[in-house]
Amino acid sequence: MKRVAFCTLGCKVNQYDSEAMLEKFLQDGYTAVPFEEEADVYVVNTCVVTGTGEKKSRQMVRRARKLNPQAEVVVAGCMAQRDAEKLLEDGVRLVVGNAKREEVVSLLRKAQEEDSAIAAVTDVRRVPFENLSISGHMGKTRAVLKIQEGCDRFCTYCIIPHVRGGIRSRDVGEIAREAERLALAGFQELVLTGIHLSSYGRDLDGETLLDAIAAAAAPQGVQRVRLGSLEPVIVSEAFAQALAAQPKVCPQFHLALQSGSDTVLARMRRRYTTGQFQEAVAMLRRHFPGCAITTDILTGFPGETPEEHQQTMDFVKTIAFSRVHVFPYSKRTGTVAADMPGHLPKAVKEERARQLIALGEEMAEAYARSLLGTKQEVLFEEEEGGIAEGYTPQYMRVRAAGAAPGELKTVTLTAYQNDVFTAQ
Repeated sequence: MKRVAFCTLGCKVNQYDSEAMLEKFLQDGYTAVPFEEEADVYVVNTCVVTGTGEKKSRQMVRRARKLNPQAEVVVAGCMAQRDAEKLLEDGVRLVVGNAKREEVVSLLRKAQEEDSAIAAVTDVRRVPFENLSISGHMGKTRAVLKIQEGCDRFCTYCIIPHVRGGIRSRDVGEIAREAERLALAGFQELVLTGIHLSSYGRDLDGETLLDAIAAAAAPQGVQRVRLGSLEPVIVSEAFAQALAAQPKVCPQFHLALQSGSDTVLARMRRRYTTGQFQEAVAMLRRHFPGCAITTDILTGFPGETPEEHQQTMDFVKTIAFSRVHVFPYSKRTGTVAADMPGHLPKAVKEERARQLIALGEEMAEAYARSLLGTKQEVLFEEEEGGIAEGYTPQYMRVRAAGAAPGELKTVTLTAYQNDVFTAQ
């Protein structure tokens, strides 16, 4: 029996795309095996959003060839979209970028029959939403549901619009049908994801992100809908109020900040100010008391002064995030920022990242401890040795005895240590 192994790097959109491609292989008679095992086909779904992601992607392509020199290597995702010809020169059998993933099995078969290497990469600026679909997921209770693709923001540091293309939104009817399939398969929480989720519906006739959320929440078996990353500018009083009217929406919101300095935000070509960001957070907290607010920070942007870095530190303290993901700026060829003056030394970027990470850890601890003693509904996902583990609506990890995987149970949070609550 033919064996296929997947390695997925980067975002939740890639996780979804890999799951959809895996299902195509399984339908064709393949058996899935872990990436470190010997396989007949290795699929590497790549990322280039940061220098680290790109380096790891190249490493995993090389790793696949070493694991079984006779195996076929398929490369998908953002690096495939950008570097197709170079990958073919490196001995990859098939390159599929950010389109034609639905055809991955038939394209691989064609390459094998013709004894050729194929770059199935198209101009993603001119393609419709690719209706990939999944009926299951590698998790136990939670599944990713992709509803949007592409971005047209062109922030000065970001390569994503170049490799993912313009915005394309999934039809609300398709979202509803996939949500129903996932609910019937036993998934109780759906994580709505996209490259730029806030742009959902701009290319459709009257459908909005709120419509997509309602469609995903409609099946009876769906207990929770969790949102992927949002731009703060989407949060208005009406939007926050409409979200709060959806009882299945999780009170955990990821608002991408990137910098707490207005001058850096302007150079980044972000389309909001720190004041607008703070207003968005206030609206969400007003309608979702105690909600978790998480964010991304890109530190060490070209020209970032010590004063601008301190402004970011101060603003992060002001917002009091529940979790902060910190990334040192990495130069992306083809972006505006790559040619900006004032690129900072690696040591400076790493030190600023270290400071922000330490601050983020303090705030994460403070937010978690604010929940001690409260009753929370936990969706338990796995169990070992009589102890079950799952997540609250705020995406806080909880362990408790006497619960079973798939059970939605209200518990009291009694202790917190090493990022995990104990409950009873």
